[in-house]
Amino acid sequence: MSENTTVSFEQLSLPDSILQALKVIGYEKPSPIQEACIPLIQQDIDLIGQAQTGTGKTAAFALPSLAKVDVSVNKPQVCVICPTRELAIQVAEAFGEYAKFIKGFRVLPIYGGQPYPPQLRQLDKGVHVVVGTPGRIMDHMRRGSLKWDHLKTLVLDEADEMLRMGFIDDVEWILEHTPEQRQIALFSATMPKPIKKVAEKFLNEPQHVQIESKAKTASTIEQLFVSVSNNYKLEALTRILESENSDATIIFMRTKSSCDELAKKLTARGFSAEAIHGDMQQKQREQMVQQLKDNKIDIIIATDVAARGLDVERISHVINYDIPHDSESYVHRIGRTGRAGREGKAILFVAPRERHLLRMIERNNSTTIARMSLPSVEVINDERTRRFLDDVQQQIIAGEHEAFRHIIERIQSEHNQSGVDIASALASLLFKDKPLLLENLPEIPDFEDSKGGRSNSNKPSGRGKAPVRTQAEPLKGDPDVELQRYVIHVGRDHGVSPKHIVGAIANEAEMESRYIGNIKLFDDVSTVDLPSGMPPEVMRILQRARVCGQSLNIELASEYLKGDSDGGKPGRKHKGGKSKPRQGKPSHKKGGGKRSGNDKRSGEKRAHDKPKDGKGSDKRKKKSS
Repeated sequence: MSENTTVSFEQLSLPDSILQALKVIGYEKPSPIQEACIPLIQQDIDLIGQAQTGTGKTAAFALPSLAKVDVSVNKPQVCVICPTRELAIQVAEAFGEYAKFIKGFRVLPIYGGQPYPPQLRQLDKGVHVVVGTPGRIMDHMRRGSLKWDHLKTLVLDEADEMLRMGFIDDVEWILEHTPEQRQIALFSATMPKPIKKVAEKFLNEPQHVQIESKAKTASTIEQLFVSVSNNYKLEALTRILESENSDATIIFMRTKSSCDELAKKLTARGFSAEAIHGDMQQKQREQMVQQLKDNKIDIIIATDVAARGLDVERISHVINYDIPHDSESYVHRIGRTGRAGREGKAILFVAPRERHLLRMIERNNSTTIARMSLPSVEVINDERTRRFLDDVQQQIIAGEHEAFRHIIERIQSEHNQSGVDIASALASLLFKDKPLLLENLPEIPDFEDSKGGRSNSNKPSGRGKAPVRTQAEPLKGDPDVELQRYVIHVGRDHGVSPKHIVGAIANEAEMESRYIGNIKLFDDVSTVDLPSGMPPEVMRILQRARVCGQSLNIELASEYLKGDSDGGKPGRKHKGGKSKPRQGKPSHKKGGGKRSGNDKRSGEKRAHDKPKDGKGSDKRKKKSS
């Protein structure tokens, strides 16, 4: 399909309330995928939307499905399934923005790692749109807290990514347990065979919409990425702002609330930073842009929508604090610098589990983004010294030091002090509370490895008896990544499979799946090899994470085996707290051994059981776990 659109949003028969919101946001004309998909969804036609960059996909399904919502019926009418919680939050916020003039509209994001009670209260109160990850949607369906009696449209967003993360079986289960009379819109950048099979099985004579994008980045922009987990982004950002010889910087984030929060944190650290977002009046926005042009503000923090049309010549750096989910957004973001032949620098923060988005951006823009190491103490101190010298020189050139000349001359004559000694003493007073030079920096752990190997985490467990051992097996393709063996307190008895473990760790700890090593399943525990030296914050997250209704309670294998005198075979803990050893046989097939008829998941049914209301049928063959 052509990249140019000739219609307006008004011509797409959208309600006035939505058109009003689009005008406030600043949308002028629909993108090609929006022009093609909006009429089809409005007509309840199943569709497959395929776009290499994903440009405008959210609005392509959100606007027309929102137009069909009846706010007088406080039941879920639209369901959007997303592969990650970040995308679920982003899509839910987009629905909220588009529906800001629809009185009484409610949207609810649901995802793992979030407590159940708030979600249950919101569902009981009534919502119109549910946006969530497969696992949490399934949990609510099994609980009976999420029913689809009034479902009109079901959207699969980034279907190929859900396949890559091992969620495709869960997606199929959800589709099988929704009413037959519902519309399905499937969006995917690529169409691998498993996705085609899902489309053939569940979609009814779908229309296929395919968009090609030609957006390119400017050759004058130096593109770099930094590998850093979310817990350490602020520290990494601070170091970059300290070390880069920048003029003005724009930092991109996904949500307006996070923009405000980051602006406060940077201001507290001594930076001149302000947030721009959609809640601002146009006059406020214009004033802030003028302050940026007049050198009164050095850092602007914005969302994609808020930065629309922002063109300030002195912007030398663009920092993607939150990585965009499509390469088109990336191109538009970094285009704020390097304009009209000027040089610019674009830095992209990439969490371990976001490496697939980095590869997607590189592939779609036919470019390679170089890895950037975070600046050292020496680099930051050199830049601080340079800035201090520049400030002193500017004071001298401006003549603003003349008022103090007679005082310095008096000190020289009365105390016989040299000018160097006096200037050094004044500098020490100036930096008494905040030293000019740093002695050290907090450590920022890095799970990433530039060689890009793959993990063997999806290998079936071995055969025969396999007591827990403390030695981790090498990570295939990544010999330089040092691993440690951990024990997690969930196993075959709980119905767990390797993909459940990989999904939980990848989502909760923000670790790319290829850095999750060998996994072995036992009766009530499992072992998993993970990068050594994981920070305490990550360990605390994993200890609380849940798989199949069980807390992982992760611990080092060496700690788990303390007190076992017979080799430390896995077993249940008795009252004394030590492990009572018993034979632990790993499963012979991927996903564990055979389960008994009753699945031990705190009373919950297995993924392939019917929900409480009995609706739906399980068309898939039950696999041995």
